[in-house]
Amino acid sequence: MKAIRVDYSPNINGVVQVPGSKNSSLALLAAACLSDETITFEGIPNIADFRVICEMGEEVGLKIKREITGDISIDPRSISSTDFDPQKSSSFRTAYYFIGALLAKYGRVSVGYPGGDDFVSRPIDQHIKALEMLGATFTYHKDYYVVEAKELRGTTIYFDTITSGATINAILTAVRAKGETILLNAARDPEVIDTVIFLNKIGAHISGAGTDTIRITGVNHLTGGTHRVIPDRLIAGSFLIAAGVAGGSVTVQDVIPEHLGSCIAKLKEIGVELDIMDNAITAHSTGKLKASRIRTGMYPGFATDLQQPMTTLLTQASGKSIIAEKIYPNRFKHVAQLNKMGADIRVRSGVAFVKGKSNLKGAIVSTSDIRAGISLILAGMVAEGTTYITGVEHIERGYEDAVKAFQSLGVKITKESIPFGYSGQFLDEVQ
Repeated sequence: MKAIRVDYSPNINGVVQVPGSKNSSLALLAAACLSDETITFEGIPNIADFRVICEMGEEVGLKIKREITGDISIDPRSISSTDFDPQKSSSFRTAYYFIGALLAKYGRVSVGYPGGDDFVSRPIDQHIKALEMLGATFTYHKDYYVVEAKELRGTTIYFDTITSGATINAILTAVRAKGETILLNAARDPEVIDTVIFLNKIGAHISGAGTDTIRITGVNHLTGGTHRVIPDRLIAGSFLIAAGVAGGSVTVQDVIPEHLGSCIAKLKEIGVELDIMDNAITAHSTGKLKASRIRTGMYPGFATDLQQPMTTLLTQASGKSIIAEKIYPNRFKHVAQLNKMGADIRVRSGVAFVKGKSNLKGAIVSTSDIRAGISLILAGMVAEGTTYITGVEHIERGYEDAVKAFQSLGVKITKESIPFGYSGQFLDEVQ
């Protein structure tokens, strides 16, 4: 069984280059299929989700190649099928973007149900609503669903809840629909803006990205082009939080500070000092952390993806903190694992109550999603002894090489194999 081993590693120091955004990359890779020519992307991280997309693409004729420079070239002209393998397309959540990207050109797309991180309930009702209003019909099968449309026509769509995924999917679907589409109560995330910037570069007519009203005028043709993906604000935020957890100083480079406004504000409030430059941020530990109240929300609110790393930070703060998870109320599987390490956290009705100044101890813990895995790595850095984190494949979905990145900061972290069935007794022996 693969596991990440973390040994007590106080006072980390170093510089981390922030890779391209995972969430933006997954949208852009699908959006390239709207083009009638070859697309080049710069900064796409070589994560597990990207490799699955490459496998999916190969099976339907989509040509995706990573050049020696690291750039990704995509040629959608050779697509011969739009029936994606249900198992592969269910292995990550955003396979649904290929529906919006391919429906206008091919009239039919088949894909597996959304997978990826398990937060119990991640509904796609707003995707279905938007695409049906644009003229699509859905047919549901056991392991996959089929979306068809003889013609897509622009319309006005009001999202009942703010959702980045459905906003992007509606944009992709509307780009080659007839007439004008207006999206109301649209998401304002940087990843939405990044997708729109790319699409406009290759000939789309979209305005309003970054506001709650987006207008798309359909076009018949899209050209080729080159685009660099934005930096991953969630990875950047996690490393800034790491400095607060373990102490020391961490600089994240190649970042857009404006994308981290809520995270920066909370870290300052908790007691982490930050030096903010044009494209870099340095976090310094003061050694004094204060309890806080955090309420997750859609951008520009506090990101749900930073809730889990922040939970670890608050276990080290003085006083009692409260974290209200308003995006995915069940996103607290990391809490049981942190409590196993000695944290004192109670969860009730989507709210976590964190008692600070916990003395954490190494344990064998498991992760079921990317950000929970990072929260456990952070906990392992300040836990007495050794921590083993299983479920490594979840972390690799979003990080090209998390182990190497943390090692560059002086963290004692490695990827190892441990036998199945070992428990706390095993830890006693290796310590």
